[in-house]
Amino acid sequence: MSYKAEYIWIDGTEPTALLRSKTKILADGAEPPVWGFDGSSTNQAKGFKSDLVLRPVLTCPDPIRGGDHVLVLCEVEEVSGDPHKSNTRAQLRPVAEQFAEQDSWFGIEQEYTFFKGSRPLGFPEGGFPAPQGHYYCGVGAEAVFGREIVELHLDRCLAAGLKVSGINAEVMPGQWEFQIGPAGPLEVGDHLWIARWLLYRTAEEFGVEATLDAKPARGDWNGAGAHTNFSTKAMREGYDAIITACEALGDGDKPMEHVRHYGADIESRLTGAHETAPWNRYTYGVSDRGASVRIPWQVEVDKKGYIEDRRPNANVDPYVVARLLVDTCCTALEKAGQV
Repeated sequence: MSYKAEYIWIDGTEPTALLRSKTKILADGAEPPVWGFDGSSTNQAKGFKSDLVLRPVLTCPDPIRGGDHVLVLCEVEEVSGDPHKSNTRAQLRPVAEQFAEQDSWFGIEQEYTFFKGSRPLGFPEGGFPAPQGHYYCGVGAEAVFGREIVELHLDRCLAAGLKVSGINAEVMPGQWEFQIGPAGPLEVGDHLWIARWLLYRTAEEFGVEATLDAKPARGDWNGAGAHTNFSTKAMREGYDAIITACEALGDGDKPMEHVRHYGADIESRLTGAHETAPWNRYTYGVSDRGASVRIPWQVEVDKKGYIEDRRPNANVDPYVVARLLVDTCCTALEKAGQV
């Protein structure tokens, strides 16, 4: 007997990396081995030196093929065994290990938009739908578009064993969200990338494109983000650590360092309108969805919990946002003796 292993990796396309995958047939009982691919076709190598390595880091059930078939998430390496420069997971790993005792948790709210042809799903040909407002968490054919894809994607994420924690329709027609977490720094990125792959693969079956564009429809429409909820053990136990983390994210050049790496075309989304803060101004506040970082009202009441960084784009690399948040906040908490 044999089974199919779908090897999944992140390519070198800029400014936003794409997912790639291919199938390997393995003997029953065999573990997915290190494999290779042509990096010159994925923006990761030159043709005269094109071999790159796929090293499995996470294997889970394949909910599309079923049976004993699996999905295999991989890191990309050079043939020397060194991480490829596009391998942001490898860049996160030492930071996660350095601050492992602070026990960072993440929850990422992945927004995305369905397109049918050149228009968002639900946008009529030659015109525009009613203004946004009743689409958010809506119900009914006049408000909701693509639910059958969303429900199937959710079922597949659960069958794959991913830490998916919910879904909802978003503010614009054809715009949706799923949430991954709580999970650790590496785990949240692993599960989010697989969930993205399952989203693209599921939408493909319906002839629909799922896009992570930051501003999929210009004009008076919400953009698409990946709001990132973050906490450490100290933050989950006391409010002083919450404030320390918020202050650290606004210190010196930290706001620009984060925004520069929070996804392509971020200026078009972080305008100060549509529930965003301006991209070049850092603020934090309780229950403020117009701030860069929101402290949920219940966190202020309980005097412990988590913060929500509202700046990351839908197209952000989750390994990058995890690395930046852990490095910035955990460094400040360690310095303050709040660990």
